[in-house]
Amino acid sequence: MYDVVLFLHLLGATIWTGGHLVLACTILPSALKNNDIEFISKFEGYYEKIGIPALVIQILSGLYMAYTLLPNLSQWFDFSNPLSRLISFKLILLAGTFLLAIDARLRVIPNLSPKNLRSLAYHIIPVTLISVLFVYVGFSFRTGWLY
Repeated sequence: MYDVVLFLHLLGATIWTGGHLVLACTILPSALKNNDIEFISKFEGYYEKIGIPALVIQILSGLYMAYTLLPNLSQWFDFSNPLSRLISFKLILLAGTFLLAIDARLRVIPNLSPKNLRSLAYHIIPVTLISVLFVYVGFSFRTGWLY
């Protein structure tokens, strides 16, 4: 069961991180250069249909794997334990993603216009960096790089 959950987690990470890299590295620079929100809006509309389910799968599978590896939830934020430290990093990154997403969804996106496009960029770039950090921390479960 764990291997199936790990596969789903990796598939979700591929979709989430890959989509944000495409958005941040190709679509966003063009939108900022042309001061045009149309392409970003179209991309977001299409991407959300697969990106949000991918994120939900990542969250659920990540919690399952963390619980499987370390069933004592009180140890998840024990920074003296290398495994706990990685789980903590993942949860902290998730909290950052959540806060940025809520702010974007409630404050920026409802009022999106060419005038506040930079505000959206200030959300897209950190979420993209966080998603890459998610991959790095996940990779560290196998390599021990962050131990």
